[in-house]
Amino acid sequence: MTAGPDPVDALMSAWRTELPEVLRPATELGKRIAHFATALDQATRRVLPELGLTVAEFDILVALRRAGAPYRMKPNELARSLLLSSGGTSNVVNHLADRGLVRREPSPDDGRSTMITLTAEGVALAERAVRANADAHEAVFADASPEAVEAATQALREVGGRRGSAPRPTRAGRNRSRS
Repeated sequence: MTAGPDPVDALMSAWRTELPEVLRPATELGKRIAHFATALDQATRRVLPELGLTVAEFDILVALRRAGAPYRMKPNELARSLLLSSGGTSNVVNHLADRGLVRREPSPDDGRSTMITLTAEGVALAERAVRANADAHEAVFADASPEAVEAATQALREVGGRRGSAPRPTRAGRNRSRS
């Protein structure tokens, strides 16, 4: 199936007309990635209210569920894995604890620290949320064949490499070896 023009095509066409020298090989790829990232984020945000969750609550519940049984993490590990501040994480954890979805308990390794653990209700809600999110994300790509989705996944793996962080952009005259 050949797709017709989309918002990224329109954007690229406008730049080809107005300022073609700004277009680089990765320009369209970056715009398409950003377009899909926005669509995926919006899909997630649409299903979470049906589950009574905010994005931060969802992130914490699924991080704990992803950790595997017994579904617990130290608060600082949880915050670091989600790129949240410890204070922000603590506020969300307090709200989830009030709802009976997580509990704080002493660490089995260090009685001075605590662990955040999913309750049975938290595990069940995390699993429902992950399934709803997966369905919402799949709907974003519903018009593409499974083969096209797999090919795009493989291509992004290849172009993204295994970098721990994004490379710094280069500018004319910079980042060139001096000979």
